[in-house]
Amino acid sequence: MDLDLAQVRAFVRAAEELHFGRVAGTLGVSQQVLSKRIARLEFLLGVALFDRDGRGVRLAEGGARFLLPARQALAAADAAVAAAVGGRRPLRVDVWGHLYAPMRTLAQVAEEAGDLALGHGRDLASVSAALLSGDIDAAFGRVHPPLHAGLAHRLVRLEPVDAVLSVGHPLAAEPALRPERLRGSVLWAPGALDRLDFLHRFAERFGIRERATSVNLGLAHFLAEVARDARGFALLPADVPLPDIPGLRSVPLVEPTPLYAWSLLWRAGGGHPGLDGLAAACAARAGRLRWLEYDPARDWLPEPPTGTARAGPG
Repeated sequence: MDLDLAQVRAFVRAAEELHFGRVAGTLGVSQQVLSKRIARLEFLLGVALFDRDGRGVRLAEGGARFLLPARQALAAADAAVAAAVGGRRPLRVDVWGHLYAPMRTLAQVAEEAGDLALGHGRDLASVSAALLSGDIDAAFGRVHPPLHAGLAHRLVRLEPVDAVLSVGHPLAAEPALRPERLRGSVLWAPGALDRLDFLHRFAERFGIRERATSVNLGLAHFLAEVARDARGFALLPADVPLPDIPGLRSVPLVEPTPLYAWSLLWRAGGGHPGLDGLAAACAARAGRLRWLEYDPARDWLPEPPTGTARAGPG
């Protein structure tokens, strides 16, 4: 049997997301086309890959058996394409965490890293799926558990986080703040907190019980809502330029200083030859600018840096 890689890719993405509508969108096809590809693959294999009912879809026993070799088949196909075109294809890198502007950091190493093709993923789950299916070569953002066993990562930067408050907030005039002093304030988030791991961990660690959710329409829209709330605050890396919005003040957080961890993420077991160059450029910049300094007596991280990075390229 000759497998159709478009059908295999549709199956792998659907197995990872378990949501045909979302997968159809990321593949640029209609849900009907996606369903037909998977149905055709099931017909050719003579095996049900998914169980479908009124509550949605889940992997069937045959699908669970097929998933790992299907991923390997896609990876082999991608490797064959890369070998055929040689070094001409750019390294495809997605970033995620739009509100924290990951492109600020990646832009600082892009010239040293060679030819990059940059895109945007929705979140860690979506870029992980894209890496595993071979749609991208690497990704850049905050990595947190649980992470798929087929992926590897390297810590690139630890960035101090400030509190951004309305000028009407009772603490807005302070030169610096300890995080626990924000307990009586409202933490603003650009989405559901259970999907924003860093903000969720910060709220739990420092006892922030009141939360408010905004629609993520970009940094300016988000901070305009914060500016209107005299009890509200948001968290942003210290060097993110604030939009020109009246009524905002950025205050450093100390004792401890929260650090936001940026990592380079890739599929384990091989990849694009440009990945080594990107990892080396990140490491060189981190060394020159002391991006990886961490003192547990002074700083706070949801996960210690010694447990964050795995051995990787470069």
